[in-house]
Amino acid sequence: MGMGKGIALIANMAAEAAAETLWPTRCAICDAPGVVLCERCRRNLPFLDWWRACRRCGSPYGLVQCDLCNPVSLSRMGVKQLPFASCASAVLFTGDTGQLVRVFKDQGEQRLAPEMARLMIRVVPPDWQIDALTFVPATLVAFRNRGYDHAELLAQSLSGLLGLPCERTLQRPRSRDQRGLSAAGRIRNLSGSFALRQGTLAHGRYLLVDDVFTTGATLCAASQALLASGATEVRCLTFARV
Repeated sequence: MGMGKGIALIANMAAEAAAETLWPTRCAICDAPGVVLCERCRRNLPFLDWWRACRRCGSPYGLVQCDLCNPVSLSRMGVKQLPFASCASAVLFTGDTGQLVRVFKDQGEQRLAPEMARLMIRVVPPDWQIDALTFVPATLVAFRNRGYDHAELLAQSLSGLLGLPCERTLQRPRSRDQRGLSAAGRIRNLSGSFALRQGTLAHGRYLLVDDVFTTGATLCAASQALLASGATEVRCLTFARV
């Protein structure tokens, strides 16, 4: 190691030590010092029960009669069928997992990405055939406010765990705030909002990554854009499921 690199490494270590002294690492849920997600909180997360979930869309209690991908619910959303082949989620969206997501997205704790990814990879079925990972990009406003793309960080962490490439395929969407909209309203709001990045070519079978599955509108719109641009199949993976 050259002298310049050695000095830079020492300076970086000193800066990290100073930051840890001033702002010690704490659990995103219980605020205990030491790690960004403590073992007790990890064990107590509301993990989604795969044996009760819908095999098609991953709805937590939809194994017998799904509340999302049945014909009546799909018609209310204004779609005939879900564009993605299947979906899985690691945990239910509750107070604790909501806090985890908020700290990750809105309080800048990027170190949660690999922690969340390790929980997500546990629910990827072994029979899913995947060629590459991609992600639902944040809007330009959200990206500028946060300084990073939370779904991209999750996808990159998962890419390393799965040993598969992570591709930035989709442009940042242009849509108004989804909060307060119904499932059908979310579908209409996002219709046509996703497109492939210029110079990008979709191909093969994708694992589409996002942080939270709320109504499915965002994943539907992003999946439709990938399929319309050449992807042969899209499966979805999220950290939490509402």
